[in-house]
Amino acid sequence: MLIGIDASRATTAQRTGTETYSLHLIRALLDQGTGHRFRLYFNQAPAPGLFPKSVETRVMPFPRLWTHVRLSREMQAAPTDVLFVPSHVLPLIHPPRSVVTVHDLGFQYYPQAHTLFQNLYLRWSTRHNARAATRIVADSEATRRDLLRAYAVPADRIVVVYPGRDESLAPVTDPQIVDAARARYGLSTRYILYVGTLHPRKNLVRLVKAFAALLGSLDSTPEHRADGTLDGDGELQLVLAGQKGWLYEEIYGEVRKLGLEDRVVFTGYMPEADLPSVLSGALAFVFPSLYEGFGLPVLEAMGCGTPVVCSNVSSLPEVGGDAALLIDPLDVDALAGAMYRVISDEALRDKLVERGMEQIRRFSWRQCASQVLEVLEDAGRELG
Repeated sequence: MLIGIDASRATTAQRTGTETYSLHLIRALLDQGTGHRFRLYFNQAPAPGLFPKSVETRVMPFPRLWTHVRLSREMQAAPTDVLFVPSHVLPLIHPPRSVVTVHDLGFQYYPQAHTLFQNLYLRWSTRHNARAATRIVADSEATRRDLLRAYAVPADRIVVVYPGRDESLAPVTDPQIVDAARARYGLSTRYILYVGTLHPRKNLVRLVKAFAALLGSLDSTPEHRADGTLDGDGELQLVLAGQKGWLYEEIYGEVRKLGLEDRVVFTGYMPEADLPSVLSGALAFVFPSLYEGFGLPVLEAMGCGTPVVCSNVSSLPEVGGDAALLIDPLDVDALAGAMYRVISDEALRDKLVERGMEQIRRFSWRQCASQVLEVLEDAGRELG
């Protein structure tokens, strides 16, 4: 079977969740699908070494509307047996047998987190995917439920396949390497870390407020110093690592309003090479998102031996399981309290780290690719 894959999102230099999903899943599919031919479609040439030289590729530069114009034209001229779109939308013209991954429907819950154009396009593209795809891969049971509710997609057309994790991520135990990463970003030896886009849906304004409340709790607790340290070896910081997104100014504004400029560090986008060291050096990883289709950063933190605090909504209980402290993301006091517990209770940290190492074993790109390949084969048989 000839399987075509829209690989255009996998070439992005600064990858976020969906681009990371696309890259790792495509690589794993190429490793496993030896009984099939694969053809990858790009709007720009991939970096050398990103994919095996042996794989069949089509590089088709086009200035605008690449998916619906250029990829559609290619599907019309030289259709594949099945087309798979892991991180975007099916082209208007596509083979009768097509599979798409729908990552989340967060725009329905929090439309204010997107521009008007983004909202309109997300609504149209998700509806198009729901109606046109032979099969839909959902990242989580939460996304599957949303698709059933919002678009009345027949249940047998949706398959839940959990994404994998970057298995190269592991605790960095060399203190010199951790110290060097801290120095690059101006971090103290005591910090709580968030990794992700600075975006309203990530709930970072409440996180900043909760951090201010946490500092207040430390100031009023006799066993802690008034500067907010736990053992006197550095001021406690909140580190927000990620590129600026829609309405990011509100987060900066809250930091200034609360007078936390010297305690909240914005690193910008953090290269993958630095992520393990910065995660390993953190007291805790906090992910208070209002909605997630999956939540790869939670697994990345667990893989580096970092205790996790995250939201109890959407897919995050599926990802975190009993290995994370789950909190109501709308409750600032609960978020502050959970951070306090993690940074002040060494036994709790150790328990969360141990459970995290167990939890991440449930997720691998090899397993994800195997299940997605079954979906592709199933779609290929449907009209065959």
